[in-house]
Amino acid sequence: MFTPHPNLSDEVNCNIVRSEIEGGVMLAALPPSTVLQIQTQHHRYTAVLLGGSEALISGHPEYCPEPVQVAIAGSTWGGSMLKQRYIGRGMHLEFCHPEYRTPIVTSRIQEIRECPRMQTPDTCQVQFSSPGQS
Repeated sequence: MFTPHPNLSDEVNCNIVRSEIEGGVMLAALPPSTVLQIQTQHHRYTAVLLGGSEALISGHPEYCPEPVQVAIAGSTWGGSMLKQRYIGRGMHLEFCHPEYRTPIVTSRIQEIRECPRMQTPDTCQVQFSSPGQS
């Protein structure tokens, strides 16, 4: 059970609890070559994990229409607080693109799916559940 941190604001503590309820995935828990489909409010991204925070990502018509190697910083709640190397529902994915000086921040993440390697991203089945859910 989460205990609010006394040195954090109520808003930050609320966001932490919400990320635990809505669920997501820690990149460290997934092996390299894992394929994730990340549906945001505006785009569907495909990320092929390369290890650590590195991934090949595609799905945005301007920033990554074709797979490009990026460093996934993590997810934010729309401000400056970053949950490192985490992709969470209800949050914004943040990644560093080699051709841009500032990080790319997506619209709010609606769904995250792991794609079996033998299937195409359109046939992804495995959803990441919230802690305590199956």
